Amino acid sequence: MQQLIECVPNFSEGRDMNIINQITDEIKKIEGVSLIDVDPGKATNRTVVTMVGEPEAIVEAAFNAVKKAKELIDMRKHKGAHPRFGATDVCPLVPVSNISMEEVVAYAHKLAQKIGKELNIPIFCYEFAAQKDIRKNLAECRKGEYEALPERITSAEWKPDFGPDTWSEEVQKSGVTAVGARNFLIAYNINLNTTSTRRANTVAFDIRERGRVKREGHPITGKIVKDENGNPVNQPGLLKSVKGIGWFIEEYGIAQISLNLTDISVTSMHKAFDVACERARINGLRVTGSELVGVIPLQAMLDAGKYFLKKQNRSTGIADAEIIKIAVKSLGLDELYPFDPDKKIIEYILNKENKNNQNRLIDKTITEFVHETASESPAPGGGSVAAYLGSIGAALGTMVANLSSHKRGWDHRTQEFSDWAEKGKYYHDELLKMVDEDTRAFNAIMDAFQLPKKTNEEQKKRTEAIEKATINAIDVPFKTMKLCCDSMEVMLEMAKIGNQNSISDAGVGALSARSGVIGAWLNVKINAKDLSKNEYVNKLLNEGRGIVQKATDLEVKILDLVNKHIDVH
Repeated sequence: MQQLIECVPNFSEGRDMNIINQITDEIKKIEGVSLIDVDPGKATNRTVVTMVGEPEAIVEAAFNAVKKAKELIDMRKHKGAHPRFGATDVCPLVPVSNISMEEVVAYAHKLAQKIGKELNIPIFCYEFAAQKDIRKNLAECRKGEYEALPERITSAEWKPDFGPDTWSEEVQKSGVTAVGARNFLIAYNINLNTTSTRRANTVAFDIRERGRVKREGHPITGKIVKDENGNPVNQPGLLKSVKGIGWFIEEYGIAQISLNLTDISVTSMHKAFDVACERARINGLRVTGSELVGVIPLQAMLDAGKYFLKKQNRSTGIADAEIIKIAVKSLGLDELYPFDPDKKIIEYILNKENKNNQNRLIDKTITEFVHETASESPAPGGGSVAAYLGSIGAALGTMVANLSSHKRGWDHRTQEFSDWAEKGKYYHDELLKMVDEDTRAFNAIMDAFQLPKKTNEEQKKRTEAIEKATINAIDVPFKTMKLCCDSMEVMLEMAKIGNQNSISDAGVGALSARSGVIGAWLNVKINAKDLSKNEYVNKLLNEGRGIVQKATDLEVKILDLVNKHIDVH
């Protein structure tokens, strides 16, 4: 399986697009890497770049970008609102899929060593890649920022992990780069109705895990409390895995709370937003919206949308696009500028770039799909149509659940119907995927038959490829069968307890889903007819007969319930 790493280098230039474009052009040159976001900030004079790709390719792309940044950015002239100490200030690697943190750390060290040795840039390794405990925290590595580097990198305690430890003219220009390995981080700014950085800091210190220095009496002017060693004692903030400061953003004319959510499984974006709203209110301020810097996983946006839907006592079993819209509006992510999910959500960005997702059947209009099916091309065929039927059926069951959750007088049952709508949504989403998956499986068989067969070796490889592709072409409709059949539980329950004004929709949903089961079953059988001696295939055929019977029985139960309610006597 393909291993993917995210890399999020931050460059100390946010105003000159010519420089920014030259840096990102270096990333675009590397095959196997997708540049998915470039987010420049004028006030911070900093650009956050996000790329995703295979590990070796990411290391190469990151190195080339750091090299170009060193060439174009002079840290002796840099000014900006964000803490910084290098032309490439930070360069973290983040595991995305099929790769462990330990493996990512190894790649981070490889990148750090390469930058230090070949580019002569001092490197501090941080977070999981840290080689000393004190360097795990990026804030400790960057303490005093660029101005503190002459003393720091020449000291024994802060000797760089890689690269030079002298304050040469070359290092003065490049500064220091922090290379790390970390979990997914969301850079998230919350807008306030004030221009006061001090007031923004008050809220940020309330929120962030580190909190603020503890004082006797007044929290701002009181005497600092110290421990037995004479070090200031911190009063912890309200949220774990959160870093934050307040600042003023001149281009928008507002102060913000700038947060780094370092582990969104501990503190989510919506939780940080709600707590910020409460602390702002207590301090005489108001949150007016928020800003996402860089990109975000789809699930984090869906979690936020569902959180606010539940607060509204509404069903969460609706389309992802609608859930995301609720998240955007609830968090005010579009206050400063439009929020485009296709450019901010990682999965959406990668899907647009993935060649396998180009010209998908499910992206066609209903008319286009029908005409494509009717054409002389053998695909899409019955398997794709069966999956489409099943998806429509599950969608009807989901609709009844959503209508029931919204019915006047049934507010106390919203969660019950929302749970059923979530189940229905899962089935219709998964079945939509099977529409194109079935066509891809068919095309794979055709490709296998086109393989050369002149020599014995070629014939052997061709036979093996045909069998492998055929088994996959059995697995795909078999999965469609199971999904269609399982989805009928939603229609059955809606026929029993759902809004009876929509009970006929549950019936049509059952008919569609059962047709999906039978249609997929026909495809299983036709592809299995030449593999009668295959034990795995025979096992699927036996299970398939049971699924057909179960779907038939469910259809009878659902239609009995529907007809008892709607029959005219």
